[in-house]
Amino acid sequence: MTFDQGLVFASLAWLVVELVRDKKSPGIVFACVAFLYVMLDYISIKDTLKQFTNNGLITVVVLLLLSIVLDKSRMLELIADRLVRGPYRWALVKLYGATALYSAFLNNTAVVASLLGPLKSNREHSASRLLMPMCFAASLGGILTLVGTSTNLLVNSLLVGRSMPELKLLDLFPVGILIVVACGLVMVLVYPKLLKAQPPAEESASDYFLEAEVLPDCPLIGKTIEEAGLRNLGHLFLTEILRGEYVIAPVEPDRFVNAGDVLVFTGDVTRVDLLARFPGLRTHAHDDHLPLANLVEVVVAAGSMLARRTIREVDFRAHFDAAVIAVRRGSERLGGSIGNMRLEVGDALVLVVGQDFEKRNNLSRNFVIVSQREVQKFVDPRKSWFSLIGFVAVIGLSAFGVFDFLKGMLALLAVFLLLGFARVDDLRRNVPWELIMIIASSLVISEVMVNTGAATMMASGLLAGAQDAGPYWALAVLLVVTWILTELMSNNAAAALAFPVAVGVAEQLGLSPMPFVMAVLYGASCSFITPYGYQTNLMIMAPGRYTMGDFVRTGLPVAIAFLAVALVAIPVFFPFK
Repeated sequence: MTFDQGLVFASLAWLVVELVRDKKSPGIVFACVAFLYVMLDYISIKDTLKQFTNNGLITVVVLLLLSIVLDKSRMLELIADRLVRGPYRWALVKLYGATALYSAFLNNTAVVASLLGPLKSNREHSASRLLMPMCFAASLGGILTLVGTSTNLLVNSLLVGRSMPELKLLDLFPVGILIVVACGLVMVLVYPKLLKAQPPAEESASDYFLEAEVLPDCPLIGKTIEEAGLRNLGHLFLTEILRGEYVIAPVEPDRFVNAGDVLVFTGDVTRVDLLARFPGLRTHAHDDHLPLANLVEVVVAAGSMLARRTIREVDFRAHFDAAVIAVRRGSERLGGSIGNMRLEVGDALVLVVGQDFEKRNNLSRNFVIVSQREVQKFVDPRKSWFSLIGFVAVIGLSAFGVFDFLKGMLALLAVFLLLGFARVDDLRRNVPWELIMIIASSLVISEVMVNTGAATMMASGLLAGAQDAGPYWALAVLLVVTWILTELMSNNAAAALAFPVAVGVAEQLGLSPMPFVMAVLYGASCSFITPYGYQTNLMIMAPGRYTMGDFVRTGLPVAIAFLAVALVAIPVFFPFK
């Protein structure tokens, strides 16, 4: 072993330790190692900067920026209630299939976030029996297409960086669909026994509450709360009805909706779009003709003119060019009409603001501005349909070779900006800087590992004593090692570390690198037995009331099925020679 190889191994060991400790940002850790290699002249500055213009890296960035718009679609939420109807096994099949299909093309974190509320509040089955398979389906759907997860795009970037053939949109589908079907069968067979119903988590008493008035022409009039669909909004919960001087609480599902009722909801105020889908329901923002897209969260300041006065008394719109759509007072459960509520110092308000809001010189005297929020989903359903149809059209046309995939995505992003579906400020705030740093640094590290011979030495160590076992053994070892790394650190980090080793294994055996690279790609998406390997696993842990033992018990059968099918299928569709 040369000095340079020893230094590379030492730096990689530090990299792995830091990623497992999870005390520093993965982007910073990768960048530190890449910077060290540049300073030691293991790679030139020119070659390092070239990694930032990698075609695969640019594709990752454009897709993640597009997801800002695509994540605002409510299509999956709208069908969530239908997916879980019927016997548990049939509900599981429908939920699994729809989630996997959706996440094959869209960010799986957004898919899980969209379904989390509706599944948590559904009345057919316990959330604890639905959230785990839904989360795993979202992860599995990502291996169906190149754009299903950022890990696939990262591996594709590494292929391009090594001047190897890049992956096409549906190259992953044959192996991916076999894995998805096998894992789905395992869930349908064993989850009815493994997943037990848990009592729902207690609702927070400190949620915002907002209200909507039932107009005389509202089609909900004469329907029960259940028939109107007002009990299954997922992110908002109907707590009371104000009917004249009477307060109806709690609200029974067979209670009828009357004209003039004021419906009071608690929950996530950024999901006010859920109320906009009901014609004839009017929020305060509609009264003042203000756009719902942008929200500002404020706290009533000491000495504010609002203290001990109601919103109607102060003529809120005239003073601030804003309307209050939600109020919160610590952990107190508020009731009554927002307009008639006497505000206190420290009350938190969510405002829908006009263009002149920030120009008012009385803001600092009355408010402490906490944050600016955005309504999470499109209020206008036509925008949801247009964005999804446009995305599917671009994917379909590029899959048939009509135009280049990246050019199509760039054109679609330009259209979204021109139509106002996204703003430049939105894109600037959501540029995935950490992922860019991980991918560019991975390309540098991979190049250095190959050039110094470190990758070849690691491959030799991986294959030690297995020369007579054949390529299937090497493939299995690489698949399992990547899987273990993925359970210990982020999937992108695991793929970045294992990729150069996969190339080294192929060189040692004199075989095509593609099956071994695919082992890294698929293995990096196999994170089921811990809640810490994947962000979506953590997202469902508290709502589903899961423990570490739940993940091990339910995730291990899925992981075994995943690895077994991948081991058999990868060489069939990506031959060794």
